[in-house]
Amino acid sequence: MIIRIKDLQQKGADIFANLTERELRFSYEKEGGFFIAESPKVIERALNAGYEAISFLMEEKHITGDAAFLIERCPDLPVYTAPREILEKLTGYKLTRGVLCAFKRKESVNYKEICKNSHRIAILENIADSTNVGAIFRSAAALGIEAVLLTPKCADPLSRRCIRVSMGNVFNIKWARIGEKAEDWPEKGFNALKEMGYKTLSMALRKNSVDIDDPVLCKEEKLAILLGTEGEGLDTKTIDMSDYVAKIPMSAEVDSLNVAAAAAIIFWELRSR
Repeated sequence: MIIRIKDLQQKGADIFANLTERELRFSYEKEGGFFIAESPKVIERALNAGYEAISFLMEEKHITGDAAFLIERCPDLPVYTAPREILEKLTGYKLTRGVLCAFKRKESVNYKEICKNSHRIAILENIADSTNVGAIFRSAAALGIEAVLLTPKCADPLSRRCIRVSMGNVFNIKWARIGEKAEDWPEKGFNALKEMGYKTLSMALRKNSVDIDDPVLCKEEKLAILLGTEGEGLDTKTIDMSDYVAKIPMSAEVDSLNVAAAAAIIFWELRSR
């Protein structure tokens, strides 16, 4: 059903208004919250992953163009449309691909359930930048990480920026929060990881840090790789509790990399053989 609009305040289209990510996530708490995916390829990945679509918002040209296959796949969904300049004014941001889709969030998954049969998982501790989280998800999906766990203070993987940076790969890899409250990490989380048979590896610069190509690390059957927040890195308590501490060998007196760049290197080196 094609609906041409002049504003986003009309019922149904208001979900695409200039809401903050928090408003999208919590304003509709009774319904479980929503998220917005952008671009046909990313929207297709969300659909393939079983997320329930609510409605589309797109430039008129995409109705018979790039998004035609999505409309055909979801024939009962409303398609709100207007010229590009109007949509950008109404949404409050530039539409890089001209097609948006609102989805319902799924119910939260228990992290123990998604980790029990996995061998390589990543744990993101308090990483606040959604661009970094999205890039890490993309590398994780590409390089053999089977699940991603996020501490309670981590950025939302279903924020619009995170989804876009990951190229929709947040839908292609299992993920969950490792606790909902700040006090759930690190003690409770580490105890649960140990019960599931994981060895823990903190990425940090310490005197006892080994290089990531240390054969002992690659031989571990179940390894949880811990990555810390931008700037400060992992919490001291987290590092102290870990079975291993490792670093990426550097040259030219460079001591560290951006966490997303480092993650890609680490995932490749420590993938399951």
